[in-house]
Amino acid sequence: MNANEKLISTRMPPQEVSVDVLREKYAKDGETSIAEVRARVARALAACEAEPLRLDMEQRFLWAQDHGFVPAGRINSAAGMGMKATLMNCFVQPVGDAISGSHDGLPGIYAAVAEAAETMRRGGGVGYDFSAIRPAGSLVKGTQSRASGPVSYMEVFDASCRTVESAGARRGAQMGVLRIDHPDIERFIAAKDGGAFSNFNLSIGVTDAFMAAVVEDAEVELAHPAEPAPEDVAAGAHQRADGWWVYRRVEARTLWDKVMHSTYDHAEPGVLFIDRINAENNLHYCERLAATNPCGEQPLPPYGCCDLGSLDLTRFVRAPFTTDARFDFDAFREVAAIGVRMLDLALDATEWPLPQQAAEGQGKRRVGLGFLGLGSALVMLGLRYDADDGRALAARIARELRDTAYAASVALAQEKGAFPLFDAGAYLAGQFVQRLPDELREAITRHGIRNSHLLSIAPTGTISLAFADNASNGIEPAFSWTYQRKKRMPDDSTRVYEVADHAWRLYRDLGHDVAGEAALPPQFVTALQMSAHDHLRMMEAVQPYVDTAISKTVNVPADYPYDDFRDLYLDAWRAGLKGLATYRPNSVTGSVLSVAPEQAPAAPPIRATDVDPLRKRFDSRPLGELESVTSKVEYSTQDGKKALYLTVSFIRAQGVLDGCPVEIERPFEFFMPANQRNEGHQWITSTMRLLSLAARAGSSIAKALADMREVVWEKGPVRCGHLTRGDGVQVPVYHDSEVAAIAFMLQRMLIGRGFLDAHGNQVPPEQLDRELAARAGGQARRPPPAAATALAQRPFERQCPECGARALTRVDGCTRCTECHYIGACG
Repeated sequence: MNANEKLISTRMPPQEVSVDVLREKYAKDGETSIAEVRARVARALAACEAEPLRLDMEQRFLWAQDHGFVPAGRINSAAGMGMKATLMNCFVQPVGDAISGSHDGLPGIYAAVAEAAETMRRGGGVGYDFSAIRPAGSLVKGTQSRASGPVSYMEVFDASCRTVESAGARRGAQMGVLRIDHPDIERFIAAKDGGAFSNFNLSIGVTDAFMAAVVEDAEVELAHPAEPAPEDVAAGAHQRADGWWVYRRVEARTLWDKVMHSTYDHAEPGVLFIDRINAENNLHYCERLAATNPCGEQPLPPYGCCDLGSLDLTRFVRAPFTTDARFDFDAFREVAAIGVRMLDLALDATEWPLPQQAAEGQGKRRVGLGFLGLGSALVMLGLRYDADDGRALAARIARELRDTAYAASVALAQEKGAFPLFDAGAYLAGQFVQRLPDELREAITRHGIRNSHLLSIAPTGTISLAFADNASNGIEPAFSWTYQRKKRMPDDSTRVYEVADHAWRLYRDLGHDVAGEAALPPQFVTALQMSAHDHLRMMEAVQPYVDTAISKTVNVPADYPYDDFRDLYLDAWRAGLKGLATYRPNSVTGSVLSVAPEQAPAAPPIRATDVDPLRKRFDSRPLGELESVTSKVEYSTQDGKKALYLTVSFIRAQGVLDGCPVEIERPFEFFMPANQRNEGHQWITSTMRLLSLAARAGSSIAKALADMREVVWEKGPVRCGHLTRGDGVQVPVYHDSEVAAIAFMLQRMLIGRGFLDAHGNQVPPEQLDRELAARAGGQARRPPPAAATALAQRPFERQCPECGARALTRVDGCTRCTECHYIGACG
């Protein structure tokens, strides 16, 4: 069994992408397998138990992970590593209406920036409610000036996140929230119209009163405690009896239409129904919720944290794809109970970025146990995600998870004590707690409960890939059954992975035909094959059993009519949901994960008279001079530093494509100049001659060099060359062999000449023809195709850290790249 095969332990051979995601994000300090990551996590959490329990708990924690419990990314990444990094995925950072110091118990803006930066530096994402910041143009009496408003100050947080993420291993994630009745709400709604705030997700805090005004076609007040400017008072601004200033009145439906048009056009802002969130809050008696973590599954108070873990539902499906298929609820309950204990211990094992977060976490002991793989599990059970029986099973799973988690937390309270802010009478009066079975409520009355909240359904992008064989993300259905994911490697080359959904792979592995959609049974339904309201109905089925919230993205196709879309959030409010995000492919953010890589227009068939100049064969070297490029190459191995010279000569080749003449420059000879002699140069000389033969024969030089890049030797890494990051910093490049290092430098030479693109791929002959003509100051023989401008970068998107494309968007609550399928901040 090779190293890659040891990295994954599933019922099927691992997918390459799962191996590499595990290695890159979670396997630490020589770990080579999921088993080793799980063992480290189990050992680290069990170390927080009383001494007599540690060994037994360590074995139970390992068993639970082996049978379906997947701790969230921060726990898998940092537990047991001795790092000053948090095990909590995300936090909410308070922001007050002051530049420095504090205001009304909230830190001032720049103090909040500093606290958020420290949180992100330790690995936590951050959500903010900016509603306390006074509106743009309002009075600042202390300096006799005018306020610039929350949207302008958000730029400071955006820049801070961008700076912090460039120094750390985890990209920053932020959620910005503003109340619907804030006087700057229109500016907030339009904040991303021009592509700004690339390090933010945005959501609006919407009240029940506002939604009622939408239904009744009434006006609403936009108000704030800060005093407006005199001209606003002259225009009608006035102070209410409660001391707040009403800046103006607007029609609720007009404002709501702005929200809906914005989210239809570029997927933001999302919506948080804050009155519903607070009414359902178990701690309604001691806190007020106004913001969530970056993906929306955890409404949190100031300095609150989300301590997350998920159950892989595919691990509890017995006899999949048969008439005897069933969900094993007994095993599910057993694993879930252990998961609660592990998450409770994570609160003790973590490093807290700020003391306020430690006090908040220890005082309430919030945890968020959820699930992943719902879409895949339903497929394995023969149930459609968009049908009543699929929703009924999902609701039962959520109900069993709720009851098991609350029972486990009560048992922990008997053993270790209730959370410090537990108040039996007030807690049991909460709306969510009132829906618990009578026996659980009675147990809470007698023993208390260890954790204030227990349930959360998060996006699980990378942990699904690394630990669950790409089972579907969180509560989502599969977006597609197979796709390609591009990944930019450290040396700036590009690797392409073939990625498949776990259920699809298992169905194929059991011997079924998967050739085309028609060959799949009807339960194989993807996100875009169902209506938006079917997505909504799944949330409606599950939300009553989740004490916090659900991260869910309603994906709709690009041609989804606005008239059908415009009432989606209104329907979500009527259904009792706590929030919603949607995604429609659009001109600003591009398309959601492509089912298949987008193909360029098919080239016309080669005519009998056409000659591809890249493939044209040359039997001998022509007389006369050839243009050449020589490069001095230095590299370091364990034997020391080495240097040599490499030369590539180029020839001009004529051809005909689609009836049009073309002329290109292509490499013709590779060699080392004479008088270079050491024990390693013989193989280099031989390799140069073989590359020269390939070049003359019209073989693919791009492929030959890419193959050389894969050569590995036993002497350790070779340092050769450098790459320049986006921030201008040069970083060294390491290779698996001298052969790979030489290939890398040859690629650099051909990239510099324009023969290969920046990722080492072959530049098409039509483009080579244009470039050669441009260098010669002449006219290209073949004009650029009309569709060439379609390849231009979309300027408003954030750059992907893996493939380099400006194509980062938010899908299923996660940051995803629409070009390479990279999954960023989530889970």
